[in-house]
Amino acid sequence: MPVVEITDDTFEETIKNNPRVIVDFWAPWCGPCMMMAPVMEELSEKYAGKVLFCKINVDENPRAAMDNAIMAIPTLILYSNGKIIDKIIGAVPRDTLVGAIEKLMS
Repeated sequence: MPVVEITDDTFEETIKNNPRVIVDFWAPWCGPCMMMAPVMEELSEKYAGKVLFCKINVDENPRAAMDNAIMAIPTLILYSNGKIIDKIIGAVPRDTLVGAIEKLMS
């Protein structure tokens, strides 16, 4: 399943209605965000049906960014049953993200 684009209006509903969610807070002008995008796409396929991968543009959706205290991008927040399990700030190696996903699923 591809990475799903969410908005301020769909953010809460997405988190509540899916058991495991990773949200990528990003912006199109952010170089490190662009580096993470293909990794997110790849892992969204690998973990399809187990974890919902989402992205939200912080420039177009400032409310979700403020509500989640996003101070730098990219920031990935991992949710389990609506609760924050982990927060990853900055571009990280694929293996670091895989480790966090495995922890989310355990």
